Amino acid sequence: MTKILLADPDPRSQADLRELLTRRGYELDAAADVATALEPVADGDVDLVLCDLALPGGGGLRLLQEVRNLRAETAVVLLSAFGSVQDAVQAMQHGAADFLGKPFAADQVLVAIDRALEKTALQRENHALRDALDDRLRLDNVVGADPRMQAIFKTVKAVAATRTTVLITGESGTGKTLLARALHSLSNRRQGPFVEVNCGALPESLLESELFGHVKGAFTGAVRDKPGKFEAAAGGTIFLDEVGTSSPAFQVKLLRVLQDRVVERVGDTRTLPVDVRIVLATNKDLAKAVASGEFREDLYYRIHVVAIEMPPLRERPGDLPALALHFLRRFAAEHGRGALQFTPAAMAALAAAPWPGNVRQLEHVIERAVVLGSGPVVDTADLPALVPARPAAPAPAPLPADAPVLPLRDALAAAERQIIVHALAHAGGNRERAARDLGVNRSTLFHKLRKYGIR
Repeated sequence: MTKILLADPDPRSQADLRELLTRRGYELDAAADVATALEPVADGDVDLVLCDLALPGGGGLRLLQEVRNLRAETAVVLLSAFGSVQDAVQAMQHGAADFLGKPFAADQVLVAIDRALEKTALQRENHALRDALDDRLRLDNVVGADPRMQAIFKTVKAVAATRTTVLITGESGTGKTLLARALHSLSNRRQGPFVEVNCGALPESLLESELFGHVKGAFTGAVRDKPGKFEAAAGGTIFLDEVGTSSPAFQVKLLRVLQDRVVERVGDTRTLPVDVRIVLATNKDLAKAVASGEFREDLYYRIHVVAIEMPPLRERPGDLPALALHFLRRFAAEHGRGALQFTPAAMAALAAAPWPGNVRQLEHVIERAVVLGSGPVVDTADLPALVPARPAAPAPAPLPADAPVLPLRDALAAAERQIIVHALAHAGGNRERAARDLGVNRSTLFHKLRKYGIR
């Protein structure tokens, strides 16, 4: 039943409205001031508010604003015995559904109520349709209307409730981690932990201890027993990123976990059962790695039960506008920038860029534009050069004669950090590409990123 709140300090006016609306079949509540009126509104028990402009406690306009903040979908009709055209205009500008002068005919009130409730119902229907459309175009925080993305969403929804191992492949920055998180959030393990381990960021000597744990005395520095990530993920999901970089010895242990669902801590002979869902990701072509002997064939077939390939952004150009708007709204809200929009030129520039760093690069570019911009729109001037030319490395500038002499270690560290930051910017945030440009392996780069606090 539709519930209407009568926020009117005049007992006679309240009585007349109560009699009229009760006959019409509405459920009614009453309030004599702003504070009292806000209580049922905050609880979500009210569909429409009939409010006097002179309501004690701040007035009808204040109640209107509070209702808009608390429950934007609740309609408000303002009433006034001394209202002017200016009052009516101001009320409508603040979001009132209607404005009626007192005294009013019964038909006037009923028509205003019907019109306001009809508008509210239409807004709710539009929101429901938009939410349903969003559900078809997104999976958790993964956005995509491209047919390949829709097929991926369908696969994820089909396997989410199972314990099947899932392998996610694709270039760096395509959203493999987001998809793994979506898989976890849709599963019946969503209340359990989601534990992420980047296998490429850990040296081989630490990877086994990190994942499987160790016992006291297993190696120098092992002063107590320590559970590994597999144990920490019990009842939830463990996500092994960049599994293609793992060593043959680690691959043997991972195969045992997949087959027997047990782990063995480093330095221990006992096995511990683990109840965990395993999701893996890599940007390597594992089939080629198997052919070259870099990756175990039996492990490959064991993790290739359900394989999902994330397409690069350049192969799904139709998704770019939706992704760009998604990031724009998110960062505008996070940084308090209000409702921002792209100019047509800015959107065209984004659509024309090749995006070697994929969705991650797009995300970073738009966050930068939101943080550094100042106007109500994002224009091309707010976007960095999306395809920076690679100039020849300039010769280092000579130090001024009066420059202080730093310890060599500190001077080299400062220069190294600057070089790494430059390489990441040039690679659009793609760490694998940056490592390749710098001529180092991924593990070395990840180590230096942690060392210098680069994110």
